[in-house]
Amino acid sequence: MQPASRDGAYAVRRSRYDARMFSFPKTATAPFCPSEVAGSIVVPAELPWWKKVARFAGPGLLVSVGYMDPGNWATDIEAGSRFGYRLLFVVLLSSLAAMMLQCLAARLGIATRKDLARLSSERYPKIVGRIQWVFAEISIISCDLAEVLGSALAFKLLFGVSLPVGVALTALDTFIVLGLQGRGFRRVEAIILGLVGTIGLCFVVQLFLVGPDWAAVAAGFVPSLHAVSSQEPLYLAIGILGATIMPHNLYLHSSVVQTRAVSGTEGKREAIRLTRLDTIGSLSLALLINAAILVVAAAAFHGTGRTDVADIGDAYELLAPIAGTTLAAIAFAIGLFASGQSSTFTGTIAGQVIMDGFLHLKLPCWQRRLITRGLAIVPAFIGVSVMGDRAIGELLVASQVVLSIQLPFAMYPLIRFTDDRALMEGFANTRLVSCAAWLLFVTISLANVWLVAQVFGLA
Repeated sequence: MQPASRDGAYAVRRSRYDARMFSFPKTATAPFCPSEVAGSIVVPAELPWWKKVARFAGPGLLVSVGYMDPGNWATDIEAGSRFGYRLLFVVLLSSLAAMMLQCLAARLGIATRKDLARLSSERYPKIVGRIQWVFAEISIISCDLAEVLGSALAFKLLFGVSLPVGVALTALDTFIVLGLQGRGFRRVEAIILGLVGTIGLCFVVQLFLVGPDWAAVAAGFVPSLHAVSSQEPLYLAIGILGATIMPHNLYLHSSVVQTRAVSGTEGKREAIRLTRLDTIGSLSLALLINAAILVVAAAAFHGTGRTDVADIGDAYELLAPIAGTTLAAIAFAIGLFASGQSSTFTGTIAGQVIMDGFLHLKLPCWQRRLITRGLAIVPAFIGVSVMGDRAIGELLVASQVVLSIQLPFAMYPLIRFTDDRALMEGFANTRLVSCAAWLLFVTISLANVWLVAQVFGLA
């Protein structure tokens, strides 16, 4: 009787598990709604320092995937093909700026236990909060457009399907979100780590195969105003900036750091310190991958006289004959696929953070994913249907410029809040950090204004 009873209990548990896995949830569910998992990762005070570092590692990695998505690939490939290694310093400076801003976002979330969207909603007039929400949603859709285009191209390169079919297939990533409903936040972080590792490995293989000029690479990291003195390189530089410092990632990071249970002033101080390590380490990895993309393009295309490669598909087609092996092209396509899939997670979570913070609204995660992906699929499908393969490169770079233009609208409240000593309770910015942050805000805003003026012939 006992074995039968055990079998019956197993069948009940299994049926409940199946129902949970394959039903469509009607409420926002973990891990894609950070407010549902706030404080869920406990970090005991008696843990050794290195174990605490491991417990706090993850949010920075989650944010970093946005810095190596297909939009970054497009801007870096075009920059490397047209200008060689000359714009590497833009990748470096953009990454350093991202590190500073993401550290501010993490500090804001830990010190106040509220995210940037919620604080903006509480401290600004309602109309201002709604405008911020609209801009934040535009940035998520622009980022998702890049992911749709990149994933569709990866489907075409790996499986030979047409671009419109590839665009349609990207909607299937909603099932990934459904499959992870109710799981712990560390599960998402582990998946992201695997995808980022795949991207990194693919570019290590490509760097080895194309053999760049390392002296020229080092020279490219030296800042040069002359390198961005005309409209075309500046357009690409701003695209790189937008692809690197994504505005919605600032909202995202200020929320996901709250998954770690923290209490008391000293606990917050330690959490800020450990989160800073996680952020800088993760974004340093993103910097290396972004630089590797540009270096591969510069070595494979610019160095061989192919300065007209402005499309990811062209890059894939040309890599094999230039590198002398199809392995380079295969690694390229696999890395592109991993890049598009990894950003699925961050886009879904950022969307929930922004809706919850600004509108106090929580949708089931699969619905949020479908809405965002649907809004991105429409322009992607129209673009590839009307313009064909060349739509990929043009739309990808344009989407990243849109991100850069949205950036000041997220930067301004972030810097204001982290400067506010009453709000931050002893964790406000130092004068040096505050000056650096405002200087960055002014620089990015002026660069965007100059670019818009150039595009419309006003300058």
